[in-house]
Amino acid sequence: MNELRATVRLQLHAGFTLDDAAAQVPYFARLGLSHVYASPILMARVGSTHGYDTLDYGRVNPELGGHAALCRLVARLREHAMGLIVDIVPNHMAVGGSGNRWWEDVLAWGCASTRAHYFDIDWDAFAPWLQGRILAPFLDRPYGAALRDGMLRLAHEAQSGMFFIHHHEHRFPVCPRHHAALLSDVGAPADLCAELAALAPAPVADWGGYPALSRLAAWAATADGQAAISRIVGRHDARTACGRAALDDLLGRQSYRLAWWRTTPDLINWRRFFDITGLAALCVEHEDVFDAVHGHIIDLYADGLIDGVRVDHVDGLSEPAAYCLRLRQRLMAVRHLRPGTAPQHLSIHVEKILHDREHLPPSWQVEGTTGYEFMDQVSAVLHDPDGTALLDGLWRDHAIADPTFADTERNARSLILNDVFAAELSGLQTQLAMIAQCSADTRDYTMGRIGRVLYALLVEFHVYRTYFSDDAQGGHQAGHAVLKAAAQDARAHLSPSCHDMLDWIVGMLGRTGMRDVSIREAQRRFEHLTAPLAAKAVEDTSFYRYGRLLSRNEVGSDPGRMSLPVASFHKENMYRSRTCPDTLLATATHDHKRGEDARMRLAVLSEVAARWHDLVNRWIVGNAHLRRRRMTPDRVDEMILYQAMLGAWPLEPWPDADARQGFQDRIVAWQVKALREAKRHTSWTDPDAGYEEGCREFTQRLLDPRASGGFIADMDAIVATMAPAAAVNSLAQLVLRLTLPGVADLYQGTELWDFSLVDPDNRRPVDFMLRQAILRQEGSVRQQAAHWRTGGVKLCLLQKLLAFRAQYPHVFSKGSYEPVEVSGPAGKHVIAFLRRHDGIALLVVVVRHCWGLVPSPHDLHLDTSLLGQTFLLLTTPANTQWRSIVHEDRVQAHTKRLSLSFLEDGIPVECLVQVEGGIS
Repeated sequence: MNELRATVRLQLHAGFTLDDAAAQVPYFARLGLSHVYASPILMARVGSTHGYDTLDYGRVNPELGGHAALCRLVARLREHAMGLIVDIVPNHMAVGGSGNRWWEDVLAWGCASTRAHYFDIDWDAFAPWLQGRILAPFLDRPYGAALRDGMLRLAHEAQSGMFFIHHHEHRFPVCPRHHAALLSDVGAPADLCAELAALAPAPVADWGGYPALSRLAAWAATADGQAAISRIVGRHDARTACGRAALDDLLGRQSYRLAWWRTTPDLINWRRFFDITGLAALCVEHEDVFDAVHGHIIDLYADGLIDGVRVDHVDGLSEPAAYCLRLRQRLMAVRHLRPGTAPQHLSIHVEKILHDREHLPPSWQVEGTTGYEFMDQVSAVLHDPDGTALLDGLWRDHAIADPTFADTERNARSLILNDVFAAELSGLQTQLAMIAQCSADTRDYTMGRIGRVLYALLVEFHVYRTYFSDDAQGGHQAGHAVLKAAAQDARAHLSPSCHDMLDWIVGMLGRTGMRDVSIREAQRRFEHLTAPLAAKAVEDTSFYRYGRLLSRNEVGSDPGRMSLPVASFHKENMYRSRTCPDTLLATATHDHKRGEDARMRLAVLSEVAARWHDLVNRWIVGNAHLRRRRMTPDRVDEMILYQAMLGAWPLEPWPDADARQGFQDRIVAWQVKALREAKRHTSWTDPDAGYEEGCREFTQRLLDPRASGGFIADMDAIVATMAPAAAVNSLAQLVLRLTLPGVADLYQGTELWDFSLVDPDNRRPVDFMLRQAILRQEGSVRQQAAHWRTGGVKLCLLQKLLAFRAQYPHVFSKGSYEPVEVSGPAGKHVIAFLRRHDGIALLVVVVRHCWGLVPSPHDLHLDTSLLGQTFLLLTTPANTQWRSIVHEDRVQAHTKRLSLSFLEDGIPVECLVQVEGGIS
């Protein structure tokens, strides 16, 4: 059984099940992949397209085929010496709707529920009417209107015996103890009423675990019972005044308060996943909650059905370091139970966004991240810094406000704090005010001033979070540095009278060693606010507002940084080689903002900034007549639209009207999401139908040859002109992902060109039959390059490098990483390095910023003489020749000063190998 060396990420759902994945295993094996890396497989909401809305951690999702289908997939994988990694979701569960037994138990019994501590609920909320109750903000209108309009309905569930209050797809349990009062005056058996009145919370698997409810269900099935239930429902019919009063009274006695969904930002007293009210945060720091969430996953590992896990949103957990250590310990404890056919290797990867100069804490003891930081680094090194000034100027000329990304982010953080996380900020503010009252030195720190200081600090806090509330974290030097930097920036926006308070708050949030419960709670609240604030303000707002160059607006990236020097790129690779050589290397994910090859096309704009500057200015004037409404879209949204189209524009003309319409539909769907995420003119919570319709009409006219044939011709021309350089970028990105320190990750379908947009566009069905047909052609890279627009050259290169990884896995898992010095006129265009292990040497060379090197539109070869005058300065022993992995017929004589002239023949990427004792 192979160890982890290359993965393929699959998005499982009812339309692509575990059996569908099993059918593709021979293809994945032929590609040279070692593991399938699957989206969550446990029971999720019916119809879930992603699996992150878990309802039951105790079974494999039946929509995916259930446990039997999982066994079939693993059997097929084992036949091909492959493994399975699964995505797990320990941070949150789906709530609202129906089907989450844990959540319903908490709603029914309140803080007395045996599962009340499963969820992160503030039972002592700042609002008096929420003391000891849970806000349930799932109503489609204000509570009074919902009651008056008959949108709340009492119903009895025959199977369980429970009464629920229904609202659309949502159901809310009536406390079982309250059933006695409902039944007492409709002729129900007195002993049944007494038994119900005496009920107490119990850790049962479902409502059938309460004998009194089972007895009620049986009685309700009788003629007398049916009549009685009908009378109870009738007495609580909100369509009558008496019914409304009775239903209101019944709801007033529950442990939850039903509320309009718009109350959420101001009143919510439980933690969500970001701002999604349908996903409630779990407290896996409690050992019994950890066991309940992970028990089945641990069993699957013990049974040899999974070989590793990917932990979703690890920064959402209260104690990530402690969690990762516990997870590894629990999985390792059952490793001896695994069957002999299963590998003993265990991999744990965490989904984490790392800010610039931030690294994964070694105390977590995981293999690495899911690769966002690599996606940023490899993209940045392929962008040309020379285009920065012109692109800055173009954006500054047309941006209505916020000309820099720093300005954009600061304003977005302010917006999100006010409009989305007001309740979380208020809770943290209250907690710090309580701490301040405990000391004579700080008792005059008022709530209002604490709030203003916190606000300033949070606006300037640029990483996901610190870890001061996690005792297993180890050193906190990085956390202190982050707090200090944020405080320094915040100080400039605060009056001098607040500076002492700022220092005190930073001291509380960064305190280590002896801490009382109140300080730890303040740290926990702060750390649970900064992560969702970063996600919502940066990735889900600023990325849709700032349009200097969209290829840098990617998850894990800093759009304010255009490029990365090669020396810095080498430095990051050497660090990864030393500290986490098994981290994943991704260039596409289910969460990316645009496809990996769309980004590489847009990266070429950094090289042709002057041409793009003139073209956009011409479009802005020339397309003005396509607007039906004045300044709809405005200049910001118009400029972002042009780049989105450029990235996704097809390489070949649309074959027919249906294909053109399909592209238009994709762009329009993306545009609605982009406009709402930007929250400038419209949003998900307050959509402006007029602005959205104006933007849609403008976009449709742009893509109508009768209305804007000139624009379409311009776009066709610029895409055709840029496409060869973009393709070389993509191939360079592919080679780097497959040869640098780390585990190469392939996102489903990206074997061919990937010009996708943000989800759901990047989760469209994959045509695996087409990819298998291309792979069966078995042509050389050179032959495929002659037809590079099909994407076959990318697939061919992928397969060749994966085959080499399979043949020499230790070159990548244990081999050295050695930057190679480049000298000569094309030196700035080249990235070169060596990987060496046990007599094998791999020399990797790719070009970057290749627009000026004139890649051929016919076969991507470079039409330049500069490479022949540029040399690699090698330190490998001169004992054998180099053999090409990419170009089968290429053998290169060894020399200490190796000319790059070989890159002029064929595609301009190369992997040369030396095997000690001669070429094998």
